[in-house]
Amino acid sequence: MNRQSPSAPFGEIRAMAELNDRSREIFRQIVESYLATGEPVGSRNLSRLLPMTLSPASIRNVMADLEAAGLIFAPHTSAGRLPTEMGLRFFVDAMLEIGDVGLEERARIEAQMKAAASGHTLETALAEASALLSGMSRGAGVVVTSKSNARLRHIEFVRLDPARALVVLVGEDGSVENRLLDLPAGLPASALTEAGNFLNARIRGKTLADLKQEIAARRSDMERELDALTARLVEAGLATTVGAADTRQLIVRGQANLLEDLKAAEDLERIRLLFEDLETQTDVIDLLTRAENGEGVRIFIGSENKLFSLSGSSMIAAPFRDGSQKIVGVLGVIGPTRLNYARIVPMVDYTARVISRILEKGR
Repeated sequence: MNRQSPSAPFGEIRAMAELNDRSREIFRQIVESYLATGEPVGSRNLSRLLPMTLSPASIRNVMADLEAAGLIFAPHTSAGRLPTEMGLRFFVDAMLEIGDVGLEERARIEAQMKAAASGHTLETALAEASALLSGMSRGAGVVVTSKSNARLRHIEFVRLDPARALVVLVGEDGSVENRLLDLPAGLPASALTEAGNFLNARIRGKTLADLKQEIAARRSDMERELDALTARLVEAGLATTVGAADTRQLIVRGQANLLEDLKAAEDLERIRLLFEDLETQTDVIDLLTRAENGEGVRIFIGSENKLFSLSGSSMIAAPFRDGSQKIVGVLGVIGPTRLNYARIVPMVDYTARVISRILEKGR
């Protein structure tokens, strides 16, 4: 499983790499304690957790070095220490041990996704994927995809008046979408039927984007079969439907999970800010779309991305593909920075692969 993340400055990477085994183990315990409880940990508690014998004074000296390196900080005077966002990034990239999805969780993911995909629209199946990830992670499940990913069964042009027609798109999953189209001047009524027949002879099982690409590649065939005005209608119809259907849509489930296990008033304020982030759908979609670039799971931590700069949240996301191995969407989990990365990273990755297999088989 590939993991991708923003790279740290060279100086920081070098400083982190120079940590000795004792410093790494103390840092690991601080991070793992934070991920488990959300609470700072002090030198006395660390002395009981460490697999080596160290006095609290020796541990405090190491903690001072870790703090100077920017990996941990003290949230309050005389408090224990928490990892910084840079420290979390170092832990996730260099120290996190990623396991595999358990057999029970694999079976649950596969069963729920197959049931959701059977006889339902793609959007319904993806909404179930979002809810599934939310329930398993106790975070918010998110999915972004494009409506142009739906495979089509039929297209029809219905004239409304001399200057306008309705383009009716029927998906293989039974979904129906209507788009308004401006008609070329002087277009005969028969041209609407001819354009529909021409497209329907080629449309079954293809997405709008696939169909547009095929028509562009075989333009000479279209010009031989259709007159100039009807060919213009075909191109205008495809441009209208693809342009409209390419709108990215965001599905979010399980925001209420984020209200659980709040430790203090500042946690409630952080969640309020995260809810505001989720309401700004464009920014969330832009962030998820970044996960389409490259292979594997992407991990975004806190202020590494401006979207989460105030709420201090993290996102784990992975792309999914259709039968032609084209990336057609991204799914993931959003939650506090103390997400259980070791468990959620493989869960997100596996769910994305299950959806990809379902899309490859045409659901």
